[in-house]
Amino acid sequence: MEVPKDQIAALLENGLYSSAQMLGSFLVSSSSINAETSPHLKAENLILLGDALFREREYCRAIHTYKQALQYYKIIPKQNSTSRSSLSSSNRSSSPNSFNISAINENEVKFKIASCHFALGETKAALVEMEGIPSKARNLQMSLLMAKLYRNSKHNRSAVACYRECLRQCPYVIEAITALAELGATAKDIISLFSQTPNRSGRAQFDHVDSGRWLQRYVEAQCCIASNDYKGGLELFAELLQRFPNNIHILLEMAKVEAIIGKNDEAIVNFEKVRAIDPYVMTYMDEYAMLLKMKSDNSKLNKLVHDLISIDPTRPEVSVALSVLWERKKGETALSYAEKSTQINERHIPGYIMKGNLLLSMKQPAAAVSAFRGAQELRADLRSYQGLVHSYLASSKVKEALYTAREAMKAMPQSAKALKLVGDVHASNSSGREKAKKFYESALRLEPGYLGAALALAELHVIEGRNEDAASLLKRYLKDWADDSLHVKLAQVFAATNSLQEALSHYQAALRINPQNEAAKKGLERLEKQMKGVDPDAPEEDEENEVDDADGEVEETELL
Repeated sequence: MEVPKDQIAALLENGLYSSAQMLGSFLVSSSSINAETSPHLKAENLILLGDALFREREYCRAIHTYKQALQYYKIIPKQNSTSRSSLSSSNRSSSPNSFNISAINENEVKFKIASCHFALGETKAALVEMEGIPSKARNLQMSLLMAKLYRNSKHNRSAVACYRECLRQCPYVIEAITALAELGATAKDIISLFSQTPNRSGRAQFDHVDSGRWLQRYVEAQCCIASNDYKGGLELFAELLQRFPNNIHILLEMAKVEAIIGKNDEAIVNFEKVRAIDPYVMTYMDEYAMLLKMKSDNSKLNKLVHDLISIDPTRPEVSVALSVLWERKKGETALSYAEKSTQINERHIPGYIMKGNLLLSMKQPAAAVSAFRGAQELRADLRSYQGLVHSYLASSKVKEALYTAREAMKAMPQSAKALKLVGDVHASNSSGREKAKKFYESALRLEPGYLGAALALAELHVIEGRNEDAASLLKRYLKDWADDSLHVKLAQVFAATNSLQEALSHYQAALRINPQNEAAKKGLERLEKQMKGVDPDAPEEDEENEVDDADGEVEETELL
């Protein structure tokens, strides 16, 4: 009795993959088809079964089945040109999600095998299959997969060529635009590819001036972000948001950048807008979790993690969010979740950042360097530079810290945070404090509202006995910043000048903002001893690290 092949195709088209898989087992084992006399039929049947297995995520079985199909394809008699040509027709989709029972194509089957390997994280095996497909035979799907595989293998030049080919075929492949920007392509170079896109009549399809304008703005925004021009990128995204209000993708991109550069309040607002529009979005939600942790908003953090787990517990964002949640309770558990996120997706940057921060807090700076390097290899941004500098300083590797900080300053010449990073290295030893002061002041001239630089400069004033200068500087920020670290620093300054009541007031203000602030808790304990007339233990002085700085003198002066 014949097994109806067309019914398997119908099951696949209707998403009934389990039934299609079971029926496919009957089809490929049917005694009515002789593999020796009808190898093309056997191959077609195996492809259908492979497609069902692919959709059921049984990738290893799908690979095995597709390869069996290719074996039968190869034994089709060469003289039977009609049969072979029908099997090699290329007028159908290559996706395993598309079904056609009348013909198969060897290149399409190889693409399906490569897609399975890619889903399993087997990049090398996937590349072997894809490189067996002639470049002229690759469609848009194939070019995009090829680009991703080359990028994952760090063959960036080949990846760029494939991403460029994607945009030649279709200018709206957004992930190709983002990837090319991250790989160093200029906006002009990317936009030039759009005019090379033919439509069905053979002419360039990118003739719509209006649609082209917003896409060009999007390209420019991504190139700004990729080159660390965060301000320019945010301005372009804001312009796009006016044209496309409540655009989830743009809001997420803005929130991600704001989180990277420390505009935490703005980032939180944009993440909350996204959640209000679509509560099931998972993209970048681990970044949101980190921000909630910084704000000590534990109720929102708990709800976010609960929501993410209920949506899809297999996503790397969930593992990072769980790591954030466990950070205060149990460091080892938090670290295991951070590591899990990078196992799920080895290109997931927040996983490396979270892992590095955890290792640094656990006094494992050498391991933290490795984690931050992992993030930087994927995309060098402000956070990976900050993590590396602080890790090197914790390891007493001051030269490496200074080199990295200068590298950040070159990459982001208009970034006050990069200037502060160089200042932090100089401030780590007594001989560099004057240089540190200059860098902090430069950072504040570039960004007058930058609280981090103000706190660092105030700390230098305190160390050198200029408590009044420190208090005067910090008071200017009180009206604009409800920040626990600002109140802690002010409390420390007032405690050092014996203004104990004012110090008490600021410690209490810090704990109202963030009840978990350890510096405020310890400072308050110390202050209580002072108020009782007990001399608290003097703080331990850090060992001084001398920096051989001669080589960088001229370079830093120019950058300043």
